[in-house]
Amino acid sequence: MDFAKLMAAQIAKSEEQTPPASSDKKYLKRSEIEAQRQAAYLAEQKAAEEARIERLEKKRKFEDEEAERNRLRDEKRRRLAEESRKRREVEEEEEERKRRKRLGLPELPPKNKGGDDEGTPLPEGEDIEDGELIVKLRALDQPARLFGESHKQRLKRYKRLTGQENAVAVLTDGPIPTTLELVPEAEMKVEAKLPKDAEGRKFLFRQLASYFTMVLKEWEIALARRPIDVKTSYQGKQAYNAMVQARENMRPLFKKLEKGDVEDGILEPVVEIVKAAQERRYVDANDGYLRLSIGKAAWPIGVTMVGIHERSAREKLHESDKGAAHIMSDEVTRKYLQSIKRCLSFAQTRWPPDDQLQLMG
Repeated sequence: MDFAKLMAAQIAKSEEQTPPASSDKKYLKRSEIEAQRQAAYLAEQKAAEEARIERLEKKRKFEDEEAERNRLRDEKRRRLAEESRKRREVEEEEEERKRRKRLGLPELPPKNKGGDDEGTPLPEGEDIEDGELIVKLRALDQPARLFGESHKQRLKRYKRLTGQENAVAVLTDGPIPTTLELVPEAEMKVEAKLPKDAEGRKFLFRQLASYFTMVLKEWEIALARRPIDVKTSYQGKQAYNAMVQARENMRPLFKKLEKGDVEDGILEPVVEIVKAAQERRYVDANDGYLRLSIGKAAWPIGVTMVGIHERSAREKLHESDKGAAHIMSDEVTRKYLQSIKRCLSFAQTRWPPDDQLQLMG
């Protein structure tokens, strides 16, 4: 192949690849220039709108992701708070159960899972039977039952209609809060015999509660007046713990006095002890405490059954529990009787007797 043919081939190939000549005009009309300007402006606006929409989409996506993170964070925080609340309620319920067991109070009532307020027990003496409550509501021309109304809500509605809703018991601000109306010191002196009527017994319960409240209050004040070095010593801390323990152990006795269900077998010796203490006859009060705590019951000592024949003194062990020891009957009674003894020990130091022979050992 010669050089001429090669040059012809290359020229033909370059002509095929060369684009056709531009058809641009040398001169443009004003309308064409305006159209080009408008097209460029529209393209620019379209690009700006697309960029704005893209930014909004990114912002919306970021906000949605942030809201989802906040929701998950709040859900986790709420779940942790709920678990903490339930754990705290369980711990408080366990502490309350231990406290009730320690003080001899009844067990906590089971909680109602229905979500209403029936789990809270009503104070004794304030509840009304459902049938009687319905009769009383009908007598007031009120509906006997409302939709979804529980017995406690019905009772509250009846008390609100009769004006008894605000009639709540007022607690004293003494060492042991009680609903009993305390009497002044001049009226605290008890009589030797138990009253037979109900009003007299109520006043006696008020006198006993007032006397023990006065002793516990004076005991607390006397411990608070001690020097700092005595308070921080081992003996000082033991004395304060003894006062706190006596105060806590006497709460069941105050509950019994509020309800008025103290049995005569305990009430009569307690009145005897309090009367002797008020007259500063602490030895006689201690004797009454020993008779109440130990009692006069026959105690089995040594061998009580030898052979096939029963000893003559064995029948006295089961004759009657009239002289039985109350301090051994149950733990709650034992504790508040011991607290009464501790109150006597403090009373003889706070109000010493005129006769030194009346000091307890």
